[in-house]
Amino acid sequence: MRAQPTLTEHKLWRAIRGGQLGVQFRRQVIVGKHIADFAACSARLIVEVDGGYHSRQSAADRRRDRALGRHGWRVLHLPAELVHGNLPQAV
Repeated sequence: MRAQPTLTEHKLWRAIRGGQLGVQFRRQVIVGKHIADFAACSARLIVEVDGGYHSRQSAADRRRDRALGRHGWRVLHLPAELVHGNLPQAV
């Protein structure tokens, strides 16, 4: 777990916190062996903000997503560029 979110994660957090989207999100949530950037537990939805390094992590991300899916979670990956450049579209 990171003590401080990235700037992009912080920007997304301001847009989704406090039930603004009709569901309650939490930051840095431990889900099994994984740490999700954001999770709406009641909806079993995980939101990940993917920075540039994630292009090299795609196989690992797919394995993680499949493992979470087997436990009933849906994972939404948002490119950091989208969150930073067009927050309304990302949300």
